[in-house]
Amino acid sequence: MHTIRPKVLRKGDTIGLISPSSHCAHPDRIEQAVRYIEKQGYRVEPSRHLNCIDTDPAIADRHKLLDLHEMFSNPGIQAIICLRGGAGASRLLKKINYDIISANPKILVGYSDITALSLAVFAKTGMISFSGPMLATELYGPSPYTEEHFWGMLTSPSYALSIRNHENHPISCIRPGKTEGRLIGGNLSVLSSMIGTPFLSSFRDMLLFFEDINEPAYRIDRMLAHLSNAGLLEECSGMLLGQFTGDTEITAEEESRLQHIFRYYSNPDNMEGPVMRGLSYGHIRDLLTIPVGARCFMEISSSGYFSFGAAEPVIEE
Repeated sequence: MHTIRPKVLRKGDTIGLISPSSHCAHPDRIEQAVRYIEKQGYRVEPSRHLNCIDTDPAIADRHKLLDLHEMFSNPGIQAIICLRGGAGASRLLKKINYDIISANPKILVGYSDITALSLAVFAKTGMISFSGPMLATELYGPSPYTEEHFWGMLTSPSYALSIRNHENHPISCIRPGKTEGRLIGGNLSVLSSMIGTPFLSSFRDMLLFFEDINEPAYRIDRMLAHLSNAGLLEECSGMLLGQFTGDTEITAEEESRLQHIFRYYSNPDNMEGPVMRGLSYGHIRDLLTIPVGARCFMEISSSGYFSFGAAEPVIEE
């Protein structure tokens, strides 16, 4: 697949805001995020239907698609940031005009439910997008770590060549090794729901990364079994496991179940290649910005050494 890299973000550029998933019940967060982005030296342009609420999904989808297409078509917009996750992005996939996106590549940022959009865009156009912080979930008050990685990834072609995990997220080696491949992944629940659709690219030689929130171990097991039974895990060159958080702290018993599940799906019966756990990625405060579709490398050793980064620039000058 030919990879399309968006243009680097520069001071003074205009960032468009869209809400392809759920609305935000806290409009003050949007205002705070806009002020924060403007303070960094960028202009902000909300989409026509940003944060609109409509209980009729047909009307809501028309609004979301119109905003998405307008933002990509507008030559005055250099980057697009999503409002939040939640639900709804998957309904848009077969109605999106991917020709508009491939003809007007630009930075697109979002995670969680936005996983559906980023994976579909990569499958249909080859454009790299960024799984990272959003307006109403992080950017209204980002942590220093989240802030550094977000702006570094979008403004410097060389930044992604070495991606640093947060010091408070311990890394564990599930299976040692060194490999390279294109990053594919995001939220595991959303990704697994896309299996069998034309909006999920081949996993061959891909580096799979994923996280999830409020999902018990038995559901994580079921989703990974789905990936394995579909023959996708065996195609991967390696896996990077993020944070599996919830509204309450994970019990020691549940953590033990998760660890056994991850080891099970990392054995040679399911896949080859190295597997690590503990990536600073998920529904967490200190969040990496990950370039979906970029060619990356990873190395993890039994002693705990971990190296991860892009094998080539992920954005164009």
